[in-house]
Amino acid sequence: MISLDGDRLASMAGAEVLARGDEGGPTRAVIDSREVREGELFVGLPGEHADGGEFGAAALRDRAWGILVGTQWGRELAAQRKAGAALDGAGWILGAADPLASLQSLARDWREELGARVVGITGSTGKTSVKDVCRALLPAAVQASPENYNTEIGLPLAVLDAPEGTEVLVLEMGMRGPGQIAELCAIAAPDVAVITNVGPVHIELLGSVEAIAAAKAEIIDGLRPEGTAVVPAEPGPLEPHLERAPNLLRFGTGGDVEATWVLAEAGETDALVKTPEGENAFKLPFVEAHNLDNALAAIAAGVALGYPVGEMAERAPGIVFSRLRGELVELPENAILINDSYNANPISMRAALDHLAALAQGRRRLAVLGEMRELGPEAVAYHREIGRHAREQGVKLIIGVGDLAEAYEPDLLVDDADAAADALAEALGPGDAVLVKGSRAVGLERVAEKLTGN
Repeated sequence: MISLDGDRLASMAGAEVLARGDEGGPTRAVIDSREVREGELFVGLPGEHADGGEFGAAALRDRAWGILVGTQWGRELAAQRKAGAALDGAGWILGAADPLASLQSLARDWREELGARVVGITGSTGKTSVKDVCRALLPAAVQASPENYNTEIGLPLAVLDAPEGTEVLVLEMGMRGPGQIAELCAIAAPDVAVITNVGPVHIELLGSVEAIAAAKAEIIDGLRPEGTAVVPAEPGPLEPHLERAPNLLRFGTGGDVEATWVLAEAGETDALVKTPEGENAFKLPFVEAHNLDNALAAIAAGVALGYPVGEMAERAPGIVFSRLRGELVELPENAILINDSYNANPISMRAALDHLAALAQGRRRLAVLGEMRELGPEAVAYHREIGRHAREQGVKLIIGVGDLAEAYEPDLLVDDADAAADALAEALGPGDAVLVKGSRAVGLERVAEKLTGN
């Protein structure tokens, strides 16, 4: 998708042209040499155990458009080609002292070349769902980052994947420490910054919710001069940082963008949404209360970009969420499973249990709850509170997965996802409703896979 010739691409990346290839530019950038296809740019990044530059020759053999690798790797390959060595591929060879910095520089310049407006999304939960809603609602040529492309490596790849003609680029921004959101904003330069919420996610690394809020608020400082921050109506620890926003829109109850009337039934939510640009009825293809908040955040982003609320409402029935995020799976004998196994923290766990209770009226409620990682010294207390909340929401059987899950006070504690699937299969009865949720590292997607055979 990168419509640049080799010399211009090298200039934007701050790289040295060591050998030339065909005219024209690459179709996309990749960092895994095993995924290289003809016409693509392979960027060999140094890693903990190996340097991607080692695989430059293999990428050229696979007919890559070219490679961007450490300068020494590039010079060696260019010298081999000049000496007549049998390098099967004849692509461009670009060298850089720091290939990651070059990748980021290339993405930064391509973002400017596109001229697209950028929506950056961060927060403790809901980033991907807000991205999914933005992709569906915004009446424009929208390019959204693929799953997990929210890091200092993934985000530039997502930017470079955007084709000419992209009008809005919607990018997730992950955070594991101070300065990381600022680093991503230096590449993406968002016009709209959405902060979904702030909670005790990565508190093990940052020490306090206030420190997490400060790190998330880097996206406000990374806005373009006339940009807009979209934040919850009740921002909590974000409040001290909001005065730095050039423009501000609050979403949720009491905010600038709020649902003044809601009816959730039969798998859909009808909502009357009030915005500074007027109100409109929305028909949304979900019933979860937390996804209504996610939709309001996305609508606020659209308002910030100047899109008519009525046009967004027309597109609302087309919202589709990424997999493993609240997927409803039908099981034999009228049982149902909510597969929310992508990740978990105290905020999202409470919301998922609330959704289970709302969905499972008249059904026996079960939950497979994996441990929640990176919660710091209060981890046991957070798990204990979630276990109590599960019981308050009428969960009759809890299967805990992992050591920390013992604090849920489960009916059964197992070591891994496979054991959880076996235990659930034995316990599941006709008409039951079960929630499956835990931190990504626990791998609870295996539970749904084993139960359905998919």
